[in-house]
Amino acid sequence: MLSQFRQYISEFGLFDETDKILIAVSGGIDSMVLAELFHRAGFNFAIAHCNFGLRGAESNQDEKFVVSIAEAYGVPCFVKHFKTREYAGFNKISVQMAARTLRYEWFDELLAAEGFKTLATAHHLDDQIETFFINLLRGTGISGLHGIMPNRTKVVHPLMFAFRRQIEEFAGDEAIAFREDSSNRSTKYLRNKLRHDLMPLLAEINPEFRKTITFTIDRLRESEKMLSNHLHDIRDMVIKIDDGIVKLNIAALKKLTPTETYLYELLEPYGFNRSVSDEVAAGLDEISGNQYFSPTHRLIKDREFLLITESGPSGMQPSGEIILEEGTIELKKPIPLRISVIPNSNTLRINKSGLIAMLDASKISWPLRLRKWKEGDTFVPYGMNNNKKLSDFFIDNKFSIVEKENAWLLISGNEIAWVVGHRISNLFRIQPETESIVQIELLD
Repeated sequence: MLSQFRQYISEFGLFDETDKILIAVSGGIDSMVLAELFHRAGFNFAIAHCNFGLRGAESNQDEKFVVSIAEAYGVPCFVKHFKTREYAGFNKISVQMAARTLRYEWFDELLAAEGFKTLATAHHLDDQIETFFINLLRGTGISGLHGIMPNRTKVVHPLMFAFRRQIEEFAGDEAIAFREDSSNRSTKYLRNKLRHDLMPLLAEINPEFRKTITFTIDRLRESEKMLSNHLHDIRDMVIKIDDGIVKLNIAALKKLTPTETYLYELLEPYGFNRSVSDEVAAGLDEISGNQYFSPTHRLIKDREFLLITESGPSGMQPSGEIILEEGTIELKKPIPLRISVIPNSNTLRINKSGLIAMLDASKISWPLRLRKWKEGDTFVPYGMNNNKKLSDFFIDNKFSIVEKENAWLLISGNEIAWVVGHRISNLFRIQPETESIVQIELLD
């Protein structure tokens, strides 16, 4: 088994022999075999043990056992005690979820603090099969059926070449001591119910079902890689990012079949689940303005695009106005501006990009104010003589909903002098008789 262990680590590049590895050891048969293989292979490792305090004296005996094994190996042993039930109750989650969250948070801390390359856990092929059925029963896509990957960010699974039967035989043949967790016998947990009830039944139907399902999982994993490559091309075709806003082209989306599945795969990285993505797909032909939320992001249905920003309206700004006193030369928040006063001259070139406002200083009323737009705002756009509703200006210039939310106005007196980054008011334009100019530049 040792040679298979070494070969598997090498084949998948899990770590180098000189790397410092942290291994999670509960004291059970799987993790004790993992620790023994690390020891026999001569790898540089340390042991981490979690005492969740869920089984009273039994938990404490597990801890003593693991500490004694680490001493026998001559390797460091880190132990952490958790108030698991209290954490689960406070966060309104299951005890199992609480234990998983607590241990991986601690593992992450240890990896960073002690300089370990990665964490190794004792998951094996039977764990992969059980995970396959758990996800299948709960409902999942292809990514939920690919099983436990050999490695992921900062976590590796060096026993994923072996079935539980092989681990038990190795432990028996090599007289490896381990602790039996009494909770593993309880079928009140889904994983244990699958292990004790479903697996034996499947073995009656097909004695080789473990190899069959493992083969199927490998094919699913290959299919997922193909899908991932295809989706990379689709993302390039459908998605563009503009000023931090993720834009999905609706016309391009509607050409994809099945639209619902493509849309789910494109939205899933932003935290949207299948039910929400299906709602979005059903609303692609509806009017603009519909909004959808994931735990981390907001999606807005606009005219031509689905717009994704981080949760909450993009750039939610402090209420009220920002005051710019005369003599201010720079503003950093909420938007970066540089302000200067320059003389007018015959050689001066007027910047018309919208990113620089050049205003007649004699028409400016200090202090200037910055605020967000509100319904009913009007101004006289440069080149025009009549007031125009700002909402109509936004429509004419094809502002998205997010762009409207992000729009700032520079106010002089009671007039909008500049829709920042877009258009100045004609009332403040430079004329031949203008002597000095207030120049305000929107910085990147």
